[in-house]
Amino acid sequence: MNLATRTARPLDHLVLPVADLARARRRLTDLGFTVAEDARHPFGTENACVFFSDNSYLEPLAIASREECEAAALDGNVFVARDQAFRFRRGPEGLSAVVLGTPDAAEDHIRFRSLGLSGGDMLEFSRAMRMADGREGLGSFRLAFAADLRAPDFFLFCCQRLRALPVDSAVLHHHENGVLGIAEVVLSEPNPTDFQYLLQEAVAEREVAAHSFGMDIQMGSAKLSVLNPAGMEAFFGRTISDSDRGLRGRAVVFRVADIEATRALFAQNDIEFAEMCGRLIVPEVPGQGVIFAFGV
Repeated sequence: MNLATRTARPLDHLVLPVADLARARRRLTDLGFTVAEDARHPFGTENACVFFSDNSYLEPLAIASREECEAAALDGNVFVARDQAFRFRRGPEGLSAVVLGTPDAAEDHIRFRSLGLSGGDMLEFSRAMRMADGREGLGSFRLAFAADLRAPDFFLFCCQRLRALPVDSAVLHHHENGVLGIAEVVLSEPNPTDFQYLLQEAVAEREVAAHSFGMDIQMGSAKLSVLNPAGMEAFFGRTISDSDRGLRGRAVVFRVADIEATRALFAQNDIEFAEMCGRLIVPEVPGQGVIFAFGV
């Protein structure tokens, strides 16, 4: 992909490791999200996704079969191997990967290899999805991975939807909390620009907005932000170490239709939150491994 034909990759979804899928479902439901039926991957993991009308989604990811996961990792499955590494180093919950949409994962894989950014072999697979009315459909995907050895707890990949999941938009895109989509994904690193090259090439976007708290890169309608400790304190009231190097997934910011309705729902469901910068900040708890923020 040369500069003349470069097309920025939009946010496709986020991978959120969880310890227990049922607990994650309860937490996400309490937060007002509509959660799809549980689904299994052919390599031992399972998910219960939250889909949005902006064509992005959350993928809470759990271990369905440790034996299958270990076998897949030994066989070179980068997705599973990275998930195992994240859980070993950071625990069973968090934000481990940002996924970009692509029309051609094979092209991205070649590009990542030529730039020295490849995270490993491509992965192609299919999985079934059960709808609320009992119908089943099949989704097929091809993944190309990008990673940096200096950030072992985070990776990116481009996802080509060879056969899109059969999402019932009338049901799964409607969320009681009024969320319309993902506005921002927040990572942290004491010196954000150390990872500028990785993120620019993964997103295929040269434009970077640098500021005193870090840097931002646009992924379609969503923004990818990397904040230093001062930025995490200023925007989320979170104190983090200035010596913990490497990219860390910290927060997801959602775009809502009516923040007053979201606030009322949280009060009704006894959801702890603070208000900063015009947003409702919900701290991580079991089943929700990173900060969730809600704003207009």
